[in-house]
Formats: sequence, structure tokens, C-alpha cells
Amino acid sequence: MSNPTVVVAPELPSRAALRRARRVCIKAGTSVVANQDGSPSLTRLGALVEQIGELVNSGVEVIFVSSGAVGMGKRLLRKQSRMRLSFQDINNGGGDKLGEAPSGTPQRNQSFTSLLSLDARPHTMKEKGKFYDSACAASGQFEMMSLYSSLFAQCEVTPSQILITQGDFIDEARKKNLQYTVDRLLSLGVLPIVNENDAVSANTGYTADDVFSDNDSLAALCARNFGAEVLLLLTDVQGVFDRPPSEAGAKLLPLYVDQNVEIGNKSAQGRGGMAAKIQAASSAVKPGSTCSACVVAAGSDLSAIRATLGSHYSPDLPSRGTLFCTPGSDLEAQALKDVKLDGGGESKQQHIENTDVSEEARLKATAARTQARKLQAMPYEVRQSILRAIAQALLDRQEELLAANAIDLEAAKKDGIGLVLKKRLKLTPGKLDTLASGLRQIADLPDPLDVIKAKRELSDGLELSQTTVPIGVLMIVFESRPDSMPQISALALASSNGLLLKGGKEATNSNAAIHKVIGDAIEDGSKGQISRDIIGLVTSRGQVADMLSLDDVIDLVIPRGSNALVSYIKANTKIPVLGHADGVCHVFIDSSAPPEIAPKIVVDSKTDYPSACNAMETLLIHEDAVSNGVASKCLMALRAEGVKCLGGPRAMKLGLCDNAAT
Repeated sequence: MSNPTVVVAPELPSRAALRRARRVCIKAGTSVVANQDGSPSLTRLGALVEQIGELVNSGVEVIFVSSGAVGMGKRLLRKQSRMRLSFQDINNGGGDKLGEAPSGTPQRNQSFTSLLSLDARPHTMKEKGKFYDSACAASGQFEMMSLYSSLFAQCEVTPSQILITQGDFIDEARKKNLQYTVDRLLSLGVLPIVNENDAVSANTGYTADDVFSDNDSLAALCARNFGAEVLLLLTDVQGVFDRPPSEAGAKLLPLYVDQNVEIGNKSAQGRGGMAAKIQAASSAVKPGSTCSACVVAAGSDLSAIRATLGSHYSPDLPSRGTLFCTPGSDLEAQALKDVKLDGGGESKQQHIENTDVSEEARLKATAARTQARKLQAMPYEVRQSILRAIAQALLDRQEELLAANAIDLEAAKKDGIGLVLKKRLKLTPGKLDTLASGLRQIADLPDPLDVIKAKRELSDGLELSQTTVPIGVLMIVFESRPDSMPQISALALASSNGLLLKGGKEATNSNAAIHKVIGDAIEDGSKGQISRDIIGLVTSRGQVADMLSLDDVIDLVIPRGSNALVSYIKANTKIPVLGHADGVCHVFIDSSAPPEIAPKIVVDSKTDYPSACNAMETLLIHEDAVSNGVASKCLMALRAEGVKCLGGPRAMKLGLCDNAAT
């Protein structure tokens, strides 16, 4: 039997938002992919490739900007240079000075020889012009891509290489071709691996006016121009510190907001530094960019990608690095609230519990709208596949759901909850079978969208059509019936609507477990094209009233509960409300009702699920059904099932009931 689902404190909203990105850019610096001697770091590369593979295989589009080619090429050419030395070269040339040669022997390029002999790459403009040789990049690119091709093949990911120069971004036609290439590769599930074409550009020196001067700024440029939503810069430090991390008392900044920090020395391997990373991150998220967030984190952390961008949050993998947000954005406002947790005040758990429920609801409603619009643009077969995947998941993960429900039932018993509510709360294998069957029936129905319900000619050449379209984002407030979540979700998904759910506290564990199962099935059924964010479950403590002010992100409220709840919601929101009145569920037996079928329908409508809100409460009988005996058969069938029947004046007069209704 599966372990019970335990509700854990959710991730901080500003970090959780990053996991919803469907196109990301990841940059790995030289210090991440290569060792000090230029050889590839197989440990870090293996972790890097595995995590990128997880993202790609889950449907996230990844653009990978990789450094390291020059370092690898330097090692290769040093080795090649030594291999080509003959014994005569050594004897006549004076040993280890590779730049010297016997009289009459062609001299090797001095800048190339000097570069091979250096342990660290030069950084000043003068040194770059003297020592850099593009041959290192040419040979290193080949080795690096060969290695990536082999590693990604193990994850069933197909990589491709794109080498870029500044001219590709300056020339508008070349930039459009580049954007088309990247979009086309991503649409086919191919991973673009981007790097500067150093063999052509030769890294002869950069100025402040250059489009990019290192792979950090190149990654920022790629994120902006290729439509990435999040940029992750993997570097040789854990993030941005308020002073050089080597100094005592240096503090990691969880959020960077245009502040002054002390910059230490650059890495000995790459040509960028922390100043370059701050500049690149700020550039990536500047207003107007599709990239709304950038994280600077340590590439030596073998779980950095999974902890930042993975589809699922785990308390074992807390947030990494320093977050940059678009100035003035909702994400930055949320991050500023989250960062207060480092000030020694409330704990993370207290913060989550005290968070206004409307803040969480707004983020989830916005994400649901984004995913719903994507789903609407897809063929109906995708929605059908999702519904069938959910139906199967409810059966396959039945034990997991029942175990979570058992926790709620035990809590309800301790709290002294009434019998009727406990029956509504309880999940059974039979209920799950019924839910799965119902979802498959919905999946088999015709597409409910774009159906013309009516058409009217208003004047010559002017027609008015009534066509079915999605509503947008629905907020459903329901009480202690966890089995209603799959029903609601199925109807919303079938019609391409986003969903925001607020369930009763009695079913906290059951709702969380069902929501997880449905979310997994959505991503599996859509093959990663639609994320679980299309259905948001609000778990923050707070009143429904806090959510009723979100009329800018929620299009319709549907309360499922008592008449008091419905009346309260109608009176306290500007959002349109689809609610019921008091309502009494009637079954009517007509004179034409078949005597062998009518009793079965009547009994089923009352006894199949008596605590449900749609169970029969009133039985109406046509007077002819009394004379032909159908009425008496129905009432006898009800009594046989233990149903107490109370009769109105005429029913009592006709002898149909023993007890009068009061």
C-alpha cells in the first residue's frame, strides 16, 4: 500500500512561479563544464545533461548556452603541439620552449604558443589581442559537441549546435533567420546548444558598445530574443553576495534589486566575472523582455537546475542562488515579500500560513489562464487524451488516494463531524470507478467548442452567430466532497477553461492527493504541452472573501455548497456568479412510465448516494400512475430499501404513505 500523502509547506510563490515557465534558457560557464586543465568535468556535465533532459522530456523548451570550448581546445592543441615535436625539434630547439625552432624551421604563431603555455586566460584588451588564437575554439567546439551528443543521447534528447557572432544580432535579416531556426528546433523537441563562434570572431577585444562580450551577456541576449521566460546562469559561486564570497561575513542575496555589491576577482577559466553576470541578469529581465526572471546559481551544485526549474517542488531541494526580476513586475513584488523571511521575523511556515489567500490565488489564476489559452489552440484530441489519462490515473493510483482520504476521515472523527458530512468526505473504490467511467464518457463526447448554437441575419450581409467558447478562468468553491474535484476538472478541461479550486478544510489531504494525480495526468496526457498549472488548488489559510476581489483574473465563480455560502458570494463580489437557490430535487413519474423501470429509477435516485446534494427529496406522481399501480410499486421498492416515505394530503388519502409530511 502506498504511503499516505502528507501536506507539506508549499514553495515560496516567487520561486514556485519559475517552475511554470515553458521556455527557459540555461547557461553553463567554463568553470562548470571544464576542470582547471581544460578537460571536461564529467561529474558536473553528467548532472547538467540529466537535468536538462528531464526538462526537455517533460515538455519544457530549453535553450542551452555552453562555455568551455576554448578551454577544451587549449588542452587539445597543447597536446597536439607536443605530439608533433620530433626528437630533432627537441634537440635543436632547446627543450620546452615551444615557440623556438631551429634555423630554417617555420616559427609557430607566438600568440598561439603563449596561450597554450598560460594557466589562466588573459582579460585585458591588450592581453586578449596578443594571446588569443581562434584555433582553440575551433578544435574545442568539436570535442565539446561530440561529448554533448553522446551524453544527451543517453537521455533520449537530440542536441544541435548554433554558433553565433555579434553580426547575427545586429543584422535584422540574420536575426530573424536565427529566431526561426531556434523556434523550429524547439518545436521539434531538439535542444539548441548555443555558443559564440570564436573561431570567426576571434575574441579580439570588446567595447561597451558591443552586443555581447561574454557568454553571460550572450545568454541574456538569447533569452530576450528567443522568447525564454526564465534565464538560469550557472557559475562558479552560489549566487550574488554583498561582498566577495571569500571574505568573512559575506552574505548571499536571495533577491537582487539594483543594489551595490563588492565585486571580487574573476574566475581563472572564464572571461566573464560577477560584474558581468549581474549586468547580464539585469539586462535579461529589463522591462519589455519576455524573460521575467533570472537566477544566478552555482554550477557545482549538482541539483541546481532541478531545484530551480524542475516540474515538482521538494523540501529536500530548497531554492538556490540569487533571483533577478523584471523591475516593477508582480513577480518582483512577490519576491520582495518572500525575501523578508531572511530578516529573522516570521518563519517560512508562518509566512505561508499568514499569506493572504488572494495573493496565492492571483498567481495561480494567471497561470491557469495562460495554460487554458494554450489548450484552446490545440486539437480536441489533446483534451480527450488528457481526460482519459486522468480517468486511468484515478484507478492506477487508487491506493494513494484512499490513504490520503483516510487521514481526513480520522481527523473528521476526532473533530466530531456529522455523519452526513463524513459520508460526503469518504472516498471508496466504487466512487473512483464511477468517476473514471464518467470522465471517459465526457472524453467520448463531441467537441463542445466552436459549436454554432444559433444564427441570425440582422441585415443584408450582417449575421449574428451564437458560438460556444471557453469562459476563461473559473473559481469553484466546494465543501467537503473531494470526489467533486475530478468532475469539475473534467468539465473545465473539456471546454478549455482554466480552474481555480478552493476546497473545504475537512478534505485537505484528499484534495491535495487528487490534485497531484490530476496534475500528473494532465502533463502525461498532453505529452508535456500543458502544465498542471491549468488547475490551481488554493491551499493558503484565509476566507473565501479574500478571493472574491480578483475580478481582473477570474471570470466566473461557481459555489458548490450551502445556500448561505452561495448567497454570501453573490453579495460580495463583482465577478459573475453561477449559483443555485435553495432547490429541492424532484423525480416525476408520468402516466407513461414503464412499471418495470420506474421503481428502479426512483430507488437509485434516492439510495445510490443519499448524502449527495442531487439525491431525490420529493417524488411527484401522475394521478394515472396511481390507478395503473406504478406508484404503489415505486413506494414499496423505496420501503424495501429502508426509505421512510412521508406523504402529502392526497398521498395520505390514497393510502400511498403511512406517515404524513409536516
